[in-house]
Amino acid sequence: MTVKDLSKKEYLNFQLTYLKKAGNNELMESLIANKEKIKSFFESIPEDKFLYKYAKDKWTIKELLQHIIDTERIFSYRALRIARNDKTELPGFDQDEFNPFSGANNKSKYDLIADYSISRDNTISLFKSFSKEMLLRIGHVSTYNISPRAIGFVTVGHENHHVEIIKERYL
Repeated sequence: MTVKDLSKKEYLNFQLTYLKKAGNNELMESLIANKEKIKSFFESIPEDKFLYKYAKDKWTIKELLQHIIDTERIFSYRALRIARNDKTELPGFDQDEFNPFSGANNKSKYDLIADYSISRDNTISLFKSFSKEMLLRIGHVSTYNISPRAIGFVTVGHENHHVEIIKERYL
């Protein structure tokens, strides 16, 4: 199943930005391949650049990587709840409220990359456990409906989006 297989009832229009950046691979292939791509990208950045911001009110590269990790964990939790047929409306989260409390700038480049890798391994394991039926379930998050498979593709597209921003504005 690829992004093209998603129906419009599985995601909200604002998520199209991320879905378009997820690529055309199968879901599991995307999650696995992107792990190595993202790890290699961050490993290639000199450690002294990890505290760089291109503007006063913007995040450092460390904070962006922590944001990718935190968001993936939240997305995976949502996918689990929906896949297990939990009908509870799940709350949204404010990324700008998370950032100041992440402690990202006190972590080493290598600890952040290791944390990303562990988080992705957990996401891969979780998504491998989902049956096709589970991936197609629709749940309600904040103000929109979404399926676990859409969440998987949004996760990949979200990190690709931030890598593009780092390449354009930070490096």
